[in-house]
Amino acid sequence: MNHAPCEQIHETSLALLEDPGIKLEHDEVYQRLRKAGARPGNAARVLRLPRAMVAEYLALAPHRIILADRRGRQVELSAHSAPLYWTCPGMFLEEKGQVRPFTSADMAAITRLADALDNVHGVFGMALDDVPPLARDFVGLRIMAENTGKHLRALCFGSLGIEAMLEMRHVVGDSPWFSIGFTAHGPLRWTHLALDIFLKSAGHCIPTTINGEPMAGASGPVTLAGSLALGNAEILAGIVVNQALEPGRPCIHNLGLAHVMDMRSAIAVTGGPENALMAAAAAAMARFYDLPSCSWVSTEAMAPEAQAALEKMFGFLVHSQAGVSLIWGVGQLESEMTISPTQMVIDNEMISFIRHYLKGLPVTERTLALDTIRKVGISGSFLDAEHTLRHYRDHLYHPALLWRQRRTTWEAQGMPTLQVAAQHKARALMAEARSVPCPDESQRRALQEIEHRFISRIHSSDS
Repeated sequence: MNHAPCEQIHETSLALLEDPGIKLEHDEVYQRLRKAGARPGNAARVLRLPRAMVAEYLALAPHRIILADRRGRQVELSAHSAPLYWTCPGMFLEEKGQVRPFTSADMAAITRLADALDNVHGVFGMALDDVPPLARDFVGLRIMAENTGKHLRALCFGSLGIEAMLEMRHVVGDSPWFSIGFTAHGPLRWTHLALDIFLKSAGHCIPTTINGEPMAGASGPVTLAGSLALGNAEILAGIVVNQALEPGRPCIHNLGLAHVMDMRSAIAVTGGPENALMAAAAAAMARFYDLPSCSWVSTEAMAPEAQAALEKMFGFLVHSQAGVSLIWGVGQLESEMTISPTQMVIDNEMISFIRHYLKGLPVTERTLALDTIRKVGISGSFLDAEHTLRHYRDHLYHPALLWRQRRTTWEAQGMPTLQVAAQHKARALMAEARSVPCPDESQRRALQEIEHRFISRIHSSDS
């Protein structure tokens, strides 16, 4: 999408923030923005955001942000950086066609698997069925920290969890080794929970995804452009809030969660062609603001089968080509409700395939190989040429999972499918003990102490 449509969407979003405005269901945040220049709207807790105010606070959001892991690596995320790929949030685990609630033990196993997959750069928290709801965010963060050195994306269930995670952050280190985020529950509305999380986490330079999630035909206009303008308005308001609370806070523009309603089933569609169109447009909008972008690759498929392959391969390709900075969805099934270890391994292979394709076909004196062709000559073979030995690893794709042997070998091995091969690989990787650079034993004990203390507070408040 070029500049002109982005400008139109932007102008429509600004018009919406001026009239009717945005609802902020948090008294303190409401008052902060009121003092910053927002004007009261025509309903309770509704504020009108003048264009000049939006521009002022949008300019405070950094164009480049740093995400760190605990192996000493940092990556810069920007509107033009190469895509990173994360796992996904959810509530259920799929294995061998069976689905059940996701547990703490599953979180540890899934995190170990993600740590072993080369094309997974970050691990998302999940809803842990065996943990009290208000503790799921910080318990999940502790489990992930014990099982991977990669960047962590914590879920947020309440302000108490933010308090616990801030303590955990200081135990492990103050680099941005984990990030958070929240979604506007529109149209044109930020809930008390979302705003409280933004407020309680402010002042610590924690990278935050600001998510707009309009559903075309339900919580947004059925036209994709209209839903994008609405979702973008919600994100702009979220960025204004975060910059008012913490000037310079790293914010990721996440309009890629926009999706559509299937008018026959009333199901929220996350893996259709419309989702890819909106994700590409969302990346363009983030570039328009010179901010990093975020999106998801999803499917309505219930198992790692042909529909999941169709929707996710297409999704990963379009998102990657569109320049989305941060793409989550590795392992995702059932419209982000379920994660599958098998699908994680298949998705990792898809991303590897796509990244090789996106490297392109370089045409240079070296790749044209004129001297080598002359040396091999007519009717010769390039198999034993030094040029082949020197370049085959970089120029040819070498799959880790796809079948590339003869039929007789396939039949002799029981005719395994891609799904079966991925199941075996996922189980083996989850069973491996992996070296995590940190936390060490003293840090592990400190994280567990924080966890127990905050769970006790939850139990005390319940009694």
